Amino acid sequence: MEVPVSALRAELKSWIERAREGEEVVITERGVPVARLTGVATADLVTELVRDGVLVAPAGVRPVHTVPSAPVPLGLGDDRPAAHGPGRSPGAGRPDRPSGVAALVRRIRR
Repeated sequence: MEVPVSALRAELKSWIERAREGEEVVITERGVPVARLTGVATADLVTELVRDGVLVAPAGVRPVHTVPSAPVPLGLGDDRPAAHGPGRSPGAGRPDRPSGVAALVRRIRR
């Protein structure tokens, strides 16, 4: 359906409702189409997926992350394993081979 800009401005809410219901509204200016108003089918995607059983609604409220007030000293609070492995120092092994991400990228490229 086509609607002039002036009519759209005067009755915006009703035109939005029509688009939400699935109707495509072509906005015209002096008889020339300039824009298209359509409903957004994905706006409620999560709700539809929960209703269809694809997703499960959360059991509780998600906790909010808070930033610690004092900085954590280096080496403390780091749960990641050392890049050089247990019982080895970073320089041990082959000094000519790079380690870390660069070595991994090189091995993947081969």
